[in-house]
Amino acid sequence: MDAEQSKMIVAVVDAGLGNSSYLVDLGDGRALTVDPSLDLRALRTEAERRGLTLAFAADTHLHADFLSGAVQLAAVDGSRLLASAAGEREFTHDRLSDGDEVALGGLTLRALATPGHTGEHLSFELLDGTERLGVFTGGSLIVGGAARTDLSGADQTEHLTRLQYRSLRRLADLPDATPVLPTHGAGSFCSAPHGGERTSTIGREKQSNPLLRVPDEETFVEQLLDGLGSFPPYFLRLPEANRRGPALMSDHLQVPALSADQFSAAVAAGAVVIDVRPIHDFATGHIPGALSIALRAQFASWLGWLLDSEADYVVVRNADQDLDELAWQALKIGFGLPRGELAGAMAAWNGQTATTPLVEPGQVTGGRLLDVRQDSEYHSGHVPGAQHLELGTLRAGSVEPGPMLVMCGHGERAMTGASLLERAGHRDVRVLGGGPDELAAATGRALE
Repeated sequence: MDAEQSKMIVAVVDAGLGNSSYLVDLGDGRALTVDPSLDLRALRTEAERRGLTLAFAADTHLHADFLSGAVQLAAVDGSRLLASAAGEREFTHDRLSDGDEVALGGLTLRALATPGHTGEHLSFELLDGTERLGVFTGGSLIVGGAARTDLSGADQTEHLTRLQYRSLRRLADLPDATPVLPTHGAGSFCSAPHGGERTSTIGREKQSNPLLRVPDEETFVEQLLDGLGSFPPYFLRLPEANRRGPALMSDHLQVPALSADQFSAAVAAGAVVIDVRPIHDFATGHIPGALSIALRAQFASWLGWLLDSEADYVVVRNADQDLDELAWQALKIGFGLPRGELAGAMAAWNGQTATTPLVEPGQVTGGRLLDVRQDSEYHSGHVPGAQHLELGTLRAGSVEPGPMLVMCGHGERAMTGASLLERAGHRDVRVLGGGPDELAAATGRALE
């Protein structure tokens, strides 16, 4: 986007999920938002900073990786909702089909049917008269690729991939100067492959996007499907939750503080302990059986990947960690709030504790290595001889018992993997505080 467009169209990025919502200043004190998440805090802050009311909310598709905030915006802000008629959503909205236009004061939003990522997918052209200010492409054309087509079941994947081929070519027919404003981007498990930059132009994508440079539909299908990686299981249930309409949320979330005895009772009743403290704190002392998922931008993805959405859970955090952030990350992927948190954190715990050694690359002298990074990361460079299992697929029976060092890119996912193994009864598990590059440099072993 050029400087003038960047003043008018603001990307509100959720780096953890790898997605962008957009806030569009309509020039009359009102705003349009595109693909808002249920966690509306950043979007509302940006709108308030600009003195805008959120008058319109458009969803490009039934999202699989987060709950939409559109219903919340309609109920609280009075936003007018815009979405595909083919999505059969069960709440009041403007049902749009290909070519439909919505007047936004002096601007116009035009719907383009671009199925592929989902069957009901729309892109939205933003027009000022005959001038195209941008096209919101959602999960159709993204920077350097296209969003995945395998979230509606194996029986639909090839059909949706062929639709994606045609949708991308339709978008490529727009003028080269048209800004491309996708929802999915770097870090999104919906991206195939995972992208880099978050916005582009039609002309730039025609020159650099490999999926727009393939010679024919068959090559496109093969190339897109070859780029699909794994995805969290909650992706399969959120589209239906978004079709029905997410429940309304209070701005004031309540997570009870539990005494050590109350916390122990919850665990005895089956609640899973999620320890969100930094990995160095977890390493030096944690509740036996706790699952380590450090509270960072990617917390929601790993919570949703590793914990059943119906599971009862309690949390341990440090006092300087934001409980609201933890709660909203859980809610935006369709999880409930934790039953409670340990009041006083680990200092208040009066039961047994466990440790998981965190070792630096220079301290590694040999032994078995378990690499829990994603397939694409592993194949881009790994330590020779390392066993590889993606963290999302890690199960006790897939790893032989015995001493091992678990590794990822920095240490957070490795600590999560180690805690999973320890919950299942593994002993003598250590975690590498670093990644393969650091280990290779420290040990003199070249990566494969």
